[in-house]
Amino acid sequence: MAEAHSAVAFSFSVTHEGVQVDYDRELLHIIFHSGVRSWRRNFTRFANNIRCGVYPGSLSAMVLSVGTYNGLYLTRQAYNHNIDPSFGLIDVLRKYIKLDEPSQSIVCASLSGVAVWLGVCYALKYSLKGLYQYKGWMYEERGRGAKMSLTSKVWLMTVKLLSQFSSPMLYSFQGSLPSLPVPSVEDTMTRYLRSVRPLLNDEEYARMERHAKEFQGGIGRKLQKYLILKSWWATNYVSDWWEEYVYLRGRAPIMINSNFYGTDAIVVHPTFVQAARAANVTYSAFLFRRLIDRQQLKPIMVSGTVPLCSAQYERTFNTTRVPGIDTDRLVHFGDSMHIVVIHNGRYFKVPCYYKGQLLTPPELQIQFQRILDDDVKPDEGEELMGALTAGERRPWAMAREKFFTTGVNRASLQAIDRAAFVLSLETESQDYNADKGTDLDGFVRTMLHGKGHDRWYDKSFNVIVMANGKIGFNAEHGWADAPILGHMWEFIMVKDLLEMGYDESGNCMGEARVNPLAPVKLRWSLSKECQAVIETSYKVAQALLNDVDLHLIMFDDYGKGFMKKKHLSPDAYIQMALQLAYYRDAGKFNLTYEASMTRLFKEGRTETVRPCTIESAAWVKAMENPKETDATRIELLDKACRRHQRGYQDAMCGKGIDRHLFCLYVISKYLEVDSPFLNEVLSEPWRLSTSQTPHGQTGKLDLTEHPECVSAGGGFGPVADDGYGVSYIIAGENNIFFHVSSKKSSSVTNSKGFARNIRKALNDMKTLLSSTKK
Repeated sequence: MAEAHSAVAFSFSVTHEGVQVDYDRELLHIIFHSGVRSWRRNFTRFANNIRCGVYPGSLSAMVLSVGTYNGLYLTRQAYNHNIDPSFGLIDVLRKYIKLDEPSQSIVCASLSGVAVWLGVCYALKYSLKGLYQYKGWMYEERGRGAKMSLTSKVWLMTVKLLSQFSSPMLYSFQGSLPSLPVPSVEDTMTRYLRSVRPLLNDEEYARMERHAKEFQGGIGRKLQKYLILKSWWATNYVSDWWEEYVYLRGRAPIMINSNFYGTDAIVVHPTFVQAARAANVTYSAFLFRRLIDRQQLKPIMVSGTVPLCSAQYERTFNTTRVPGIDTDRLVHFGDSMHIVVIHNGRYFKVPCYYKGQLLTPPELQIQFQRILDDDVKPDEGEELMGALTAGERRPWAMAREKFFTTGVNRASLQAIDRAAFVLSLETESQDYNADKGTDLDGFVRTMLHGKGHDRWYDKSFNVIVMANGKIGFNAEHGWADAPILGHMWEFIMVKDLLEMGYDESGNCMGEARVNPLAPVKLRWSLSKECQAVIETSYKVAQALLNDVDLHLIMFDDYGKGFMKKKHLSPDAYIQMALQLAYYRDAGKFNLTYEASMTRLFKEGRTETVRPCTIESAAWVKAMENPKETDATRIELLDKACRRHQRGYQDAMCGKGIDRHLFCLYVISKYLEVDSPFLNEVLSEPWRLSTSQTPHGQTGKLDLTEHPECVSAGGGFGPVADDGYGVSYIIAGENNIFFHVSSKKSSSVTNSKGFARNIRKALNDMKTLLSSTKK
């Protein structure tokens, strides 16, 4: 590809005829518009921060307050009234503000109006913060015929009343969200012992009970005091340690072990033109970024009333994970006007703005088609270079420091680091549709790990476009959790499939307005020593991905419609099916992880729900006991679902088990205090790790109206060497997708076998519940 523009805007040379200056007028023009755009963004961000800071008050209320105070004070002066609307504040200000009348009175009255307005704004803000502390509404019965308690009714009406003065922006509620509470050690010990009871025999349980009581009455008290002190000082006592120790300090590869993926709509195939699909998706992604930057993205509200924390959205774009020797770090750049495209072993920097304006889909299609048509060869070592981000973190950190801090390598790596995101244009296609008998495994394997070198796993996310136009994404986990990417991906799908569309030839709608700057091939100078490091990381990545046993099933025998008809929580229902499937697969119960969110609190991330409970174990055993009656099984299933629902509610409300124990463990390590109880608890493997993929976060995707937009959700790799990772999405009323992962090297796991057990468990449950009309 001919590189249309050099890296500099002008150059000069000295000859016998004098100094000759050469400059690129168009590039200087682009630089000027880039600066204007940057200033405009900064001003908008400043104004939005003010609006968010005074929420639920509004700037219009400030104008009203200032006008009212000026009117009242000037009326007082005109008629010599003794009533002072500022209660003496104006007279105090007059002593320090020396101006001629009437300017002095106007300025002092205006400042008084602003002061009163600010006082009311902060009174409303902290009133909301106090109201959001109440979590009783979470435990109210739901469904037809359920009645809300008087306390929750009064609370709900008060929250709605205080929130109606202005329309919230993305970060409007950040100042009103409460801090995550620290549970008492006693409560956590009680919940923990109850959660492990079905996993231990009487002797093992008695031993664990002794350890828990010793911890509770001993070192646990000291650790708890330090944790409470941190909770007073920090915004969230969990999130910073969770990000650092669970994600950034891990030295193992993040590919498969940490990164997760998302998939395309499984029914509709809007275009087979790869460049066109990439263009629509890229354009939609930048629209989502614009909504974040301008805070025009509406915060997600539970039941339309209680906001979820929006802090994680900030690092969605322009973010990369930089490797370190002992710990990685997340670097977020304020803005980026380009993306990096990986195609056929080559890296391209693609400008996505022209004179300060985002390129339209037809213009972006031109950019991507240029790359697809380009026959330039990769630089030596470039084709496998992405494997550096897929291998061990320490060798990558050392290589980055040694080979990528100077010259052309530094400039090219900075282009990747500063890119809004990475787009991978695949040279191959994978079958991915809803037809019966279609093997979906190849597609999701491409999304999870690809070839081990054709993604930049350090970026916040990679968009993947197959040669046939099918799409998906791969995301780094440290900066945020799956619901954030799920929200963005749903927005992209709505824009792409329902709003923008394609013409009859499969190209983007509309015509290109300009001929944008051509993509620039990134250049690399990779020494033999560097290539040896790349090859080592590639071998590590290959061994890791070849060991993955990943299987995707579409269960369409029934869905949440049947579950709700039986008055059972769909999530609890599926978790019980997973417990039954696992017991049939392993012949025993094991520690089970289900991810829950704590975003009802400021900077909240996740908490663990433990679905393997005393009640779930009793139900599973009843299902496997041929002598048990269906009536008893149904009763036990109802109890197990209710117990699971209560555990999920507790986790969301800050009453979980595992994050509290994790933080106590971190403190014990800082204090160099050994705790046998914490050592044992934190070393217990999660042999069944599960997560539900959320959908419907945009409020624009009605699957009843648009069933063709059903997505299979996303998944992740196995957490334990001898366990399963299961991600599922309840898509519409009659579809559930399960992504099952395990390791081929394990002799006790088989993803397809476990998937068959899931299907059988769900069908057995339907047969059971269909045996009664109640």
